[in-house]
Amino acid sequence: MNAPVNPVPTSLETAAARNLASTLKTPPQMQGISPRWLLKALPWVEVSAGTYRVNRRLTHTLGDGRVEFVSTGTEVRVIPAELTELPALGGFDDPGVLDVLADRCVQREYGPGDVIAAAGEPVGEVVLIAHGKVRRSVPGRYGGEAVLGVLADGDHAGDEALAGPPGTWPHTLRAATRCTVLALPLDEVRTVAGESPALRAHLDAVAARPAPRRNKRGEADIALASGHTGEPALPGTFVDYELHPREYELSVAQTVLRVHTRVADLYSEPMNQVEEQLRLTIEALRERQENELVNNREFGLLHNADLRQRIRTRTGPPTPDDLDDLVSRRRKTRYLLAHPRTIAAIGRECSARGVYPGQTELDGVRLHAWRGIPILPCDKIPVTRDNTSSVLAMRTGQEDQGVVGLHQTGIPEEYEPSLNVRFMGIDEQAVIAYLVSLYFSAAVLVPDALGILEDVEI
Repeated sequence: MNAPVNPVPTSLETAAARNLASTLKTPPQMQGISPRWLLKALPWVEVSAGTYRVNRRLTHTLGDGRVEFVSTGTEVRVIPAELTELPALGGFDDPGVLDVLADRCVQREYGPGDVIAAAGEPVGEVVLIAHGKVRRSVPGRYGGEAVLGVLADGDHAGDEALAGPPGTWPHTLRAATRCTVLALPLDEVRTVAGESPALRAHLDAVAARPAPRRNKRGEADIALASGHTGEPALPGTFVDYELHPREYELSVAQTVLRVHTRVADLYSEPMNQVEEQLRLTIEALRERQENELVNNREFGLLHNADLRQRIRTRTGPPTPDDLDDLVSRRRKTRYLLAHPRTIAAIGRECSARGVYPGQTELDGVRLHAWRGIPILPCDKIPVTRDNTSSVLAMRTGQEDQGVVGLHQTGIPEEYEPSLNVRFMGIDEQAVIAYLVSLYFSAAVLVPDALGILEDVEI
């Protein structure tokens, strides 16, 4: 039998008691905080004057940039000015002739496995790859084919024949995926050169120009002698420098933090409202800092990797072979950076082959590793709409001529290294304003310090 309910309470109710009790609280939480491994991995260099100059040995650039195209429906056309990315046409500035050469290009479509050019055959055209992947291969010593690398959107082949003897193809070009190719026949180039004295003179000058002495990295050669006996005349030499070295200026990320005086005065116990607002603002600035270090067009890593250090996957997904190609292009690769979804794709490909990546520990955290190199997750690396992304490989530090972060400490009203908080006053609405500024940048000291595996399907 149920006991009768007393309508008049004889003790304090819990709802009323909560008004006098202290509630256990957490500091304000924020979902947008990521591990920010890139900021931890980069060694930070002090930039006392706000500018960091990278002096290098003189490098002979051979015009090995990428060619860009425009498309209308299924029709693809090379942008005429982009033809100057071909070494033989570098510096040629007659837009009318370039437009004629662009019109002479022939569009072709190839399916996977189709041969675009065969090793040993005469070079009769310059191949411009508008879309797709093309494998470069040579006959293997014991049969089969040995793959030398992969060409993709914007790459070109056969351009050496523009200002020299045609020769033969040194390797076979075979489509790995569906490809759209523009072919510029050498006969058409000769016809246009016959009608344009300027183009003819330019190509003749390029052909007569002596090849600069350079090492395998493209740097001006240093003449040396070795293995000699007696007293031969030793070569004289000097180390030539770039006349216009690149300078990196510190970038800035800023915001104005506003807090009403009523909030700061009345609601700062047990947690200081201004301090908590500032803490979350700094977290957001640090997230933006890492995003800029990856994606900024001036100094971001994705846009500052040398073209010769950009490679592509053999098929699409990131296989162990692709990762080996990436890390083998530099000495002392310290870190690999990839989007978390890309790391998952790497794991799937390794599992499919029965290969199990190792693990390593960094700052007390267990991470996936490849060949002992930590794979750091970085969600700032973009994933495109067609589910492709990139993997970055870095050598870091000034001592190893690697990638470094740039900042300046000791700035006025510094709150954290290279970050300051400046009081801006109180306006007529009784709102306190603080200017929060973060100064930073990044520099790649030599081209092979940074490499990218592109077009990774995830």
